[in-house]
Amino acid sequence: MDFQKVADSMHAMTCVISVEKLEGGNHGKLRLVAGNRAYIDSIEKPQQGITMLKDKFIPNSEYTDYLPRDLNFEDFCYRAAVEKKCLHSYVHPDRFDVWFNMTFLPLSEEDGNICYCTYTMEINAKADTAKLSNVDSDTAASVLETTIKLRGTTDFNNTMKDVIKDIRDLCEAEHCCILLMDDIERKCEVLCEAFAPGSKLYSMERYADDGFYDIAETWEDTIAGSNCIIAKNEADMDVIKARNPVWYESVTSAGAENIVLFPLKSRETLLGYIWVVNFNPENATKIKETLELTTFILASEIANYLLLDRLKILSSRDMLTGVNNRNEMNNLVDELCKGEDEGVSVGVAFADLNGLKNVNDAEGHPAGDKLLKDAALALREVFDDECIFRAGGDEFSIIIKDITEDELNEKVERLRQVSRKYDKVIFAVGCSVVSDEKEIRSALRQADERMYADKEKFYQKHPDKRRGVIKDKVRMNFEG
Repeated sequence: MDFQKVADSMHAMTCVISVEKLEGGNHGKLRLVAGNRAYIDSIEKPQQGITMLKDKFIPNSEYTDYLPRDLNFEDFCYRAAVEKKCLHSYVHPDRFDVWFNMTFLPLSEEDGNICYCTYTMEINAKADTAKLSNVDSDTAASVLETTIKLRGTTDFNNTMKDVIKDIRDLCEAEHCCILLMDDIERKCEVLCEAFAPGSKLYSMERYADDGFYDIAETWEDTIAGSNCIIAKNEADMDVIKARNPVWYESVTSAGAENIVLFPLKSRETLLGYIWVVNFNPENATKIKETLELTTFILASEIANYLLLDRLKILSSRDMLTGVNNRNEMNNLVDELCKGEDEGVSVGVAFADLNGLKNVNDAEGHPAGDKLLKDAALALREVFDDECIFRAGGDEFSIIIKDITEDELNEKVERLRQVSRKYDKVIFAVGCSVVSDEKEIRSALRQADERMYADKEKFYQKHPDKRRGVIKDKVRMNFEG
């Protein structure tokens, strides 16, 4: 067969690829046998956004002379050339800032253990939604079901548990998980996961500790510029072993025999990964086609969820100290005033930092900020996070339901002891407990007055640290 004529007969960028067929369903080298002018130009005169390893096309060269090794590309070539299947894929590989519309067609010519297929491609600068949706009916139904579940939910986390179970079922896998990555905190979080009945694999929660981010950070290099990695057999796992021996040892020692790893990206921002372990390799094609589209949708939904979660944090947290802010305190006070839990006591403590202004004046605001952060750390050693609020510049409040006066006084005394561990952290504290949460404003007023009395005692003992006349300090309004 004249392979050059075959390539030249095609108008779109086309080449003929040879695949070396090996025993056990494996393959050897893949070579670019011949290419038409449009395909050769794609190598020698690549368009913007594409960089080749070599810029001179030489017939019968291995494809890895021009591109990093890609298990997905090899799998499609093998199934087209050896299994004589007609295949199509529309993908956005991470190595290029373009979309590839690819078609693989089998050729009847064989030369011993060498089989052939054509590879035709079209390059799009932006995603073509018509091509993205050009999938078989089963895949379309699966993706549509996922979309409907996510769009109709009022409980995102529980819905994601259903979605990940559906993905596990599709893959016929032992374990499936969505792992989120926070590149600011450098930590990983399991959003959802599903196990096959009887699985002995451990939850990813066991591994997603403070050090796991360092492993997850290596996955981008392991995928090596493709849009995912699907290692379905021992030969594919050997590729992972060569690229990432530490991760390979980790997953195989945990019981993984094969693995799928799909990045979740929204607007080029990496949110995390879908991780599938011990799947049915016969489903590799369907898994790839379905997850390529599903991850496109999931990434968008997860990004919206994370944004709303971030906005909630911004509206409720003090960004300097990490404790709840004044707005969140006011919301809680309003809620307690309604008295939904009748007859439940509530305790209030105000803890004001002594000498913050002196620190700011003498050492600058960075030192003052550190003092506030240390104060928050001391409070967190004694009180639960949800009870602590930054009520003002140097003033923190603590609101605890169902507590006695003795219990609150014990915690305040412990706070005074704990604060000694931190340089310059000295609190003026006042507290009060009322038997009915509806009377919380009365507790707030009394705690505030006691705190100021405690502060005055401190400045009488340390007049050099007095920052001004106490009566000039802005007092809190507890009248509602």
